[in-house]
Amino acid sequence: MANSDPEPRRGDQGSAPFAGRNVELERQNPDLLVPPTTDSRLVPNLKFSFSQAHTRVEKGGWTREVTSRDLPVASQLAGVQFGLEPGAYREIHWHQQSEWAYMLSGSCRISAVDHEGRNFIEDVKAGDLWFFPQGVPHNIQALEDGAQFLLVFDDGAFSENNTFLLSDFFAHTPRHVLAKNFGWTLEQMENLPEREKYIFQGDVPPPLQQDRVVSPTGDIPRSFKHRMLAQTPQRFRGGTVRITDSTNFAASVTTSAALVEVEPGGMRELHWHPTTDEWQYYISGTGRMGVFAAQAAARTFDFQAGDVGYVPFAYGHYIENTGDEPLVFLEMFRHPRFEDISVMQWMANTPHEVIADTINVQKSIVDSLPNPNR
Repeated sequence: MANSDPEPRRGDQGSAPFAGRNVELERQNPDLLVPPTTDSRLVPNLKFSFSQAHTRVEKGGWTREVTSRDLPVASQLAGVQFGLEPGAYREIHWHQQSEWAYMLSGSCRISAVDHEGRNFIEDVKAGDLWFFPQGVPHNIQALEDGAQFLLVFDDGAFSENNTFLLSDFFAHTPRHVLAKNFGWTLEQMENLPEREKYIFQGDVPPPLQQDRVVSPTGDIPRSFKHRMLAQTPQRFRGGTVRITDSTNFAASVTTSAALVEVEPGGMRELHWHPTTDEWQYYISGTGRMGVFAAQAAARTFDFQAGDVGYVPFAYGHYIENTGDEPLVFLEMFRHPRFEDISVMQWMANTPHEVIADTINVQKSIVDSLPNPNR
């Protein structure tokens, strides 16, 4: 076996490599093969890769999802990757769940109509977000450069294959009922789809102004679009963060997010989230996440682009950049506000002798901790 192959060995502990190995997978997950000595006891699996998910391929695009069926611990949020060719549609549809989206590359046109008949039509590009509340009908169409985007839904059991589609609705409604409802003739409905279309090819839409529809009840008052990359990032030693929640994206009433960039050698500090679980999507780079689950239980996971991570409510954790390029990932929450508790900030704002006595260190090193509140 080549010397570069990973071995299940730590010092004089472990044994020779075993048969039936997936060496490439072990290289991607070294902290599973040889966990840090601080890992202990049982912690549920907190990682699943989109690369291991089933892909649905249609004329004009593809999609795949990671839900609680793939990652059982992920009860609060589910994610979907989408790719559309130029002009291709994600058919008009609606959900029982809210939809939050991040444009990864390319551009597309999105439109929606709310319960008062007010409409919304906009173009989005890489780094932009959209949010559609539950039950609001909407569609997505790729522009001339195609589109790839991530969708996140506020229900871990959600499936993109179980949405309400206009073509499917009509295919299962008697033709005479459609004729009565819309004032159409049976001849006019000869070519109605007999099954759902879901993803299908179309022409690249015209310029936005030509595509706008004027609703008599007006435009939706709170924009469903937000330019996340246009936000000025908060800068820290080791990286940056952009936080988008209901305070700066008013329409997003059920979902909040942070776009985190960790520089090589940097780390997303020790922290936890006091109100809700965290769903992660890794965009680029490589990283390692250590998670503490109380009662001496801890586990470490390795991440690459396209992976999903999950941290249950109140679990302490950190994320290190283990590569030589920036680690970029999204943190997602089923909550209108982004909230976290920094271990460093907590310690700096607690009487310092309490901290020193608890962890057996000199009070002077606690005194020297940086405090953002000062």
